[in-house]
Amino acid sequence: MAVVLDVLSWAAIVSGGLLLIVGALGILRFPDVYARMHAAGIIDTLGTGLLLLGLAFQAGFTLVTVKLFLILAFIFFTSPTTTHALARAAMEDGVKPLTVDDAKDGAPSNN
Repeated sequence: MAVVLDVLSWAAIVSGGLLLIVGALGILRFPDVYARMHAAGIIDTLGTGLLLLGLAFQAGFTLVTVKLFLILAFIFFTSPTTTHALARAAMEDGVKPLTVDDAKDGAPSNN
């Protein structure tokens, strides 16, 4: 049973770490504000969630696990709300999303 928990925890930790790296690259490489916010949302919610889940598997059922799940619940509620608020503020400020034609023309991003 301990081997199964170790395999599950390391699979979650490695998957979360890879998602964090890919999301960070997405923030740097995506063309406009809205696509970058999507990458940031993936980092916050899924990457951090998998990382915390792997840490909870490593901790076993202790008070540390309860604290990790409370952190995870807080992130799951605040991250999408924050991303939505940023997207709405950008839209109200007049930032337009890039279209397919803009991307083909090589138009600069409007961030």
